[in-house]
Amino acid sequence: MADVNPSSFLPIPQAQFHVLVALTEGEKHGYAIMQAVEGSSGGIVRMGPASLYGTLKRLVDQGLAEELPHRPGPDDDQRRRYYRLSGLGRRVCAAEADRLASLVRITRANLRPGMA
Repeated sequence: MADVNPSSFLPIPQAQFHVLVALTEGEKHGYAIMQAVEGSSGGIVRMGPASLYGTLKRLVDQGLAEELPHRPGPDDDQRRRYYRLSGLGRRVCAAEADRLASLVRITRANLRPGMA
């Protein structure tokens, strides 16, 4: 999937982008992803298990995230499923972040003419 154009995925649905952003910190299990999404959004976005795992399934199916076959340690709860960004997922996340940053720049310039 190295030849796939990341912009072909844009714009990304909000829930998917939040999960991708959470995975930029590294490998995480589902509950840690839910906590990261809530934390990075200042508590505005909260994902329940059904929403989270539906979103993760779509991201895995699209090749943007991968479910890991291993656990980080022998003491880890075997029911946890761990995920990470794929290379394509990293590129798509960066492209979406750039798209949103551009939109923010335009918005700020329009709201404050002469102060851009």
